[in-house]
Amino acid sequence: MRILITNDDSISATQLLPLIRWCQKLGEVTVVVPEFEQSGMSHAIEIHKSFRATQRQLAPDITAWAVDSSPADCVRFAILGLHMEFDLVISGINKGYNIGSDIMYSGTVAALFEAAALDVPAIAFSTSPSNYENAVHSLDEVWAYFKKNKLLEQHNLYNVNIPPHPKSIRITCQGGPYYSDDFKPEENDYYHPMGKCVHVNHGDLTLDTDATITGHISIMPMTIIRADMDMYRKLSQLNEP
Repeated sequence: MRILITNDDSISATQLLPLIRWCQKLGEVTVVVPEFEQSGMSHAIEIHKSFRATQRQLAPDITAWAVDSSPADCVRFAILGLHMEFDLVISGINKGYNIGSDIMYSGTVAALFEAAALDVPAIAFSTSPSNYENAVHSLDEVWAYFKKNKLLEQHNLYNVNIPPHPKSIRITCQGGPYYSDDFKPEENDYYHPMGKCVHVNHGDLTLDTDATITGHISIMPMTIIRADMDMYRKLSQLNEP
């Protein structure tokens, strides 16, 4: 298996090397990650100017590309720039959950969508900041679940969130807002966004938000289709024959 690893926490992310070592058990690994942190950059790509991509030595046997752009551009550069082919893209492990409607802001998840747009299956991994150092230890269990249930044979995109001391693995759908912001006024017309948790836990284990927060590994199938297909089917009768 040929695996591309990317993230939005940059080449300096402490869990990058452990993730690479884990992925090496699955196959041949290529690493293309942002040079600087890209959290909250969503699906931004650079189309107007050049960006830098340099090779860095992460370990004696591991060379990575550091790209001065977004996670989506890392995937684009690997596939369209380096002309490499992959069987799987793995994005993460993100330091912070990517759950609920907040995934629209996530650079980690955007790399997932970019992989799908380029016809490559992908999995995004995220965890609580308090669990960041330990999340890699849950990957064997998660991968065994994927293999046992043939998830990648049934669908090509999954968003996985790993809580501390997970109780079980749940297949979930998308919950509501998890974070929001207040804006603190500063000098010279500046405002600083101050994140705050707005999640209300109803104990609904069908939702990625509630399942993750109550201690379950959430695996959510994703899609890049933005059309509301239920509404399309309802309104398409308005089209002329």
